[in-house]
Parts: sequence; structure tokens; C-alpha cells
Amino acid sequence: MKNIDKLSLENAYRLFETGDINSMEIGTTKGLQQIHHYLFNGLYEFAGEIRTLNIAKGNFRFANSLYLKEILVKIEQMPENTFEEIITKYVEMNIAHPFMEGNGRTMRIWLDMLLKTRLKKVVNWQHVSKELYLQAMERSPINDLELRTLLTANLTDDIDNREIIFKGIEQSYYYEGYEKGNDDVKD
Repeated sequence: MKNIDKLSLENAYRLFETGDINSMEIGTTKGLQQIHHYLFNGLYEFAGEIRTLNIAKGNFRFANSLYLKEILVKIEQMPENTFEEIITKYVEMNIAHPFMEGNGRTMRIWLDMLLKTRLKKVVNWQHVSKELYLQAMERSPINDLELRTLLTANLTDDIDNREIIFKGIEQSYYYEGYEKGNDDVKD
């Protein structure tokens, strides 16, 4: 584990423990930036800042940085009234990948806050397989049905359950290669 992961995870716990999450904007780019800044402030000099460089993962290139700000405005305007609309917005935000690092962890919190606010639900991430989730996310730009099916099966209305929230945060970090208590895992 990198020290950044450990410190960022502590920040994620604190975000909920202090109630600071409740002051973040819901469903907006600004809200996403607020979460990212909270998680990575002091760890990355770009915490909360929209990237200005192009990035890729494997063979997939995320949104071109030249158009990123305009793309984020369009994503922000997307409807978020139903589960399907929220997942579509989440997938588009993932394609945009607005930060140099920490997008997944930040966006899963952002997604849960959207679901909690709009639908009174959250994803019980501790029951979402890492492999199935990552495969669904990889295919989601083409078709998000697999992702919607996976997440629908793991929705809960127990939105204020501390264990669900904290285990979900730990699972989110696990998706990125970090395991609590294992100092050898790399991001």
C-alpha cells in the first residue's frame, strides 16, 4: 500500500464521520471536485483540480483534456431522476475521468450521494465483486446494462448505516488495489 492510499482512506472515513459529506454539492462537477479535494488534499498537488493532460487506462483514452470542461458542463446537465439516469450520468463522468488520479474512489462516493439524495438508496459495495464491477465499468461506455444490473442487485435503503458506508469505502479502495492492513499492495 502506498502512504497516499492509507491517508486518503482516512480522509474518506473522516468525510463521513464529521458529516462534511453533507456540505458537498450533489450531482455536480463542483461536488465531485469537493470530494476529490477532501480525499486527496495535501496528498496530491492537484487535489480537486480538473486535469489539463490527457490520460488513458490500457487501450481506453478518457475524454480529451482540451474539451473536458465543456464535457463536464454537459454531464452536469444530465437528468438524475431515476436509477437508470443516475447510472448513465455516472458512466459519462467515468469516461470524462476529470482528475489525474483518484477518479474511481471519488466517483463512487459521488454516485452514492446522488443515489441517497434522489432515490433514498446507496450501493452496498461490500457485496459487489471487484472483478464483476471492473468488467462492467470497462464495458459501460458501450452498454451500461451490466453495470445497472450489478448495482441494482446491491442497492439498499439503509442509507445511514455506518457499517455499510465504511465497508463500502474500504471496498472502493480495494477496487483500486488497496487493501487495509496490507502495506505491499500498490495503487
